[in-house]
Amino acid sequence: MNKPLTIVTPTYNRAEYLPRLYRSLVAQTCQDFEWLVVDDGSTDSTPALCERLCAEGLIDVRCIRKENHGKHTALNAGIAATSSALMFIVDSDDYLLPDAVRRTLDTWSLFGNDRLSGICFLRGISESVPLGQRFPRNEEIASYIDMRFNQGVSGDKAEVYRTDILKRFPFPEFEGERFLAEDAVWAQIGLRYKMVHINEIVYISNYLPGGLTRGDNSINVRSPNGSVESVRWFLSKQVRLRVRVPMAWRYIAYGLFARRRLSGLIKASGAPMLVLTQFPVGLALYLFWTRKFADQLRSHRFVSVNDEAASHAFSGGKTHLSAQRSEKRHLHAKPE
Repeated sequence: MNKPLTIVTPTYNRAEYLPRLYRSLVAQTCQDFEWLVVDDGSTDSTPALCERLCAEGLIDVRCIRKENHGKHTALNAGIAATSSALMFIVDSDDYLLPDAVRRTLDTWSLFGNDRLSGICFLRGISESVPLGQRFPRNEEIASYIDMRFNQGVSGDKAEVYRTDILKRFPFPEFEGERFLAEDAVWAQIGLRYKMVHINEIVYISNYLPGGLTRGDNSINVRSPNGSVESVRWFLSKQVRLRVRVPMAWRYIAYGLFARRRLSGLIKASGAPMLVLTQFPVGLALYLFWTRKFADQLRSHRFVSVNDEAASHAFSGGKTHLSAQRSEKRHLHAKPE
């Protein structure tokens, strides 16, 4: 019989930290869940650890092992392998508080319906201190777009999504790119569905040294196609103009790093006038990042570390795929 909730943990070389998450799951006051660990090609003792945890039989554990292609590809594998109604992504160096599963199931029992994509709880740096801001109102029904960008609530949160919706919105994958910010999917869902927001910390985050964030522009420009996908949804008119304009700058800059034509960027944006009018600023941002991250770009064998992509945007040339990836929500890629 399927459990109502699957906790999915994508991991890469985090054998040192997985036991703490495991202990927090064993300690859950409600055990009506499955833990699915997706090993993204770890080279440490993660595979042996997963076998041992499965053999202990203290909770329902399942492990999948795949080649290393980045966290978003591990999430796609986990989503495809999940049959529970709800899915909770928990990073391998983080852990849950004892009532997290119970609060998830109780909240969904109370609020769940076809118009909601899931639940958004708080993450914390401790049981009493939230990561970022609390929501303006407890139990508020709002979209990801509205809460996080229009209202400006900051900080990573603990999202629980309906599995059927996640299966309809897989994370896009691009050859050679190992990073994709989760916004690429959360924003798409947020344009169509709302969530219930609960001002309760259920998830404790541990930001490790060397962890990378979606705000790390050097990473974003090395995975330009994924970065284009991550920001283009924020060009929608559902998003406030003060957010849409800087997103358009990023969209253009990432598109140039991805060697996309301007005509293609305009057509795919859904906001042609915004992209066209903001192109000069986007081009300037591209040139600034090209110089700022020149060493990183050379080391990742980019075709150009000058303004070649800018001229390519007007040349009618072919679009090329290239790059790398990451976000704190961890770097699962192999070091280069």
